[in-house]
Amino acid sequence: MTQGQISGHEVIQSYLKSLTAQPGVYRMLDAEGRVLYVGKARNLKARVSNYARPSGHSARIARMIHATQSMMFLTTRTETEALLLEQNLIKQLKPYFNVLLRDDKSFPNILVAKDHAFPQIKKHRGAKKEKGNYYGPFASAGAVNRTLNQLQKVFLLRNCSDAMFASRTRPCLLYQIKRCAAPCVGHIDEAGYGALVSDAERFLQGKSTQVQAKLAEEMAEASEALEFERAAALRDRIKALTQVQSAQGINPRGVAEADVVALHMEGGQACVQVFFIRANQSWGNRDFYPKTGSGADEPEVLEAFLGQFYADKEPPRLILLSHPIEDADLMTALLSDRAGRKVEIAVPQRGEKAELVENAARNARESLGRKMSESAAQSKLLEGVAEAFDLDAPPRRIEVYDNSHIMGTNAVGGMIVAGPEGFVKSQYRKFNIKGTDLTPGDDFGMMKEVLTRRFQRLLKEDPDRETESWPDLLLIDGGAGQVSAVNEILEELGVEDVPMVGVAKGIDRDAGKEEFHRTGKRPFALPHNAPVLYFIQRLRDEAHRWAIGAHRAKRAKSIGATPLDEVPGVGAARKRALLQHFGSAKAVSRAGLEDLKAVEGISDTVAQTVYDFFHTAG
Repeated sequence: MTQGQISGHEVIQSYLKSLTAQPGVYRMLDAEGRVLYVGKARNLKARVSNYARPSGHSARIARMIHATQSMMFLTTRTETEALLLEQNLIKQLKPYFNVLLRDDKSFPNILVAKDHAFPQIKKHRGAKKEKGNYYGPFASAGAVNRTLNQLQKVFLLRNCSDAMFASRTRPCLLYQIKRCAAPCVGHIDEAGYGALVSDAERFLQGKSTQVQAKLAEEMAEASEALEFERAAALRDRIKALTQVQSAQGINPRGVAEADVVALHMEGGQACVQVFFIRANQSWGNRDFYPKTGSGADEPEVLEAFLGQFYADKEPPRLILLSHPIEDADLMTALLSDRAGRKVEIAVPQRGEKAELVENAARNARESLGRKMSESAAQSKLLEGVAEAFDLDAPPRRIEVYDNSHIMGTNAVGGMIVAGPEGFVKSQYRKFNIKGTDLTPGDDFGMMKEVLTRRFQRLLKEDPDRETESWPDLLLIDGGAGQVSAVNEILEELGVEDVPMVGVAKGIDRDAGKEEFHRTGKRPFALPHNAPVLYFIQRLRDEAHRWAIGAHRAKRAKSIGATPLDEVPGVGAARKRALLQHFGSAKAVSRAGLEDLKAVEGISDTVAQTVYDFFHTAG
């Protein structure tokens, strides 16, 4: 429905007569049909009528109303359904005036695997498909690794893979440094190891005092029995357990399970700190910097954060907030529904819970201060880049390209992205070089393939350059030859207005003596102590690191490849069973049909498939 170029509140007013008092979701669109804002309402007519007033709005809402040229509506059966639909549409459409959570990474857990007589303890991220008990979430891989490291000292559980466990004939280094009980070679029986697993799980459930008392009792018994070596080992485990408890910092007595979520806003920017409290222990914290929807206030920012943060994460039983949110009852109902149990949302005013929130709020304030300081420094560097390379404005998106290969094999191209927020790792890309007509080691040819694929995709997905996915500057690893080749590619694609600079090692290939090449201009260098030069070096080194990492991963995969990878119906488990039984892929290829049928886990049908694959002529 188009309303012509009448003022925004009049456009909104025109919809009121057709609206009902039902709950639902509304969308505000601009003249081009782009979604400006997605909102929910307990009563659509009442909520939309607020926007129809010509005055009395905040500056942000006034701008949004002014830009609105049409609206869309969806009614729902319940208010909770409206909240869920709103969150889904925001995630999908990313409207300009909505608060957006830009980091939606999953959080790691500790998994005590239960598919083996001697369970393995390890870090786990992603879907919980493996059989075992999961403990988490932890705020970061570092928080998990620190806890695992200490748990190994205390409980001596193995972290090796099942294949490694099966192949051991003598204890590994972890046994020598008292980090593992060495069940792989029979230094501890199944019952003894099971007791260690139970102790570790009790600790992860917050029953550390029970574990400590039990260890102290065992140490006293060993000492009385004059088993001094065993007593000393138990003493070391108690000491390690004490270190774990002190390293966790905050160990709330009265809060067994909660997420502490605190918001600090300043200068139009926001930082949300989340502390994970599980089993009366702090399992780390993470900071987030949501986009504030061009000026939303604290309740709206925090409510949007909760809806998006828990979209794919199980909420805890208690969520402690620094600020009240607009529709706490709806959010509570939504999160309880997602968790399949009751979830409580609270804004504590006193006591231990209020102290936890204050601690998180202080962290949010300090983190935002550091972020704003870094952003100011980054802005200055981008201004310097614009000045050095004669750009019209500081670049908001710099793309840096590099290739990696060994004598032309396992060739990979890498692209990294940087902008006002620093490195944008979610936008990094790897390109497996597919060209069959390339001479091994042809860097020009590889760069041509990478840039062609990158810009063909851009032209297909965003020909009108409406999104921020188009670069303002390309940095290429190379000199005049590379610049000329890339310029030719861009001209062929009709992309002639994206600035591009080649970064070449200068005299003696020393860092600090780089030369910069641009189409139709003389190469030049920057002063060796210029901050912009250091910035370009950092960008180039990051692109190099990324490309090398991609190349190594590809090489490792190709080294581990066997002819069994090509056999239909043979996945990882069957491949492992065949290799363990026969010792090599070559031996599998020579095996008779009856020998293949004798392998545990290989059915007669699969055995026939494997046999036919290696023995069918042609």
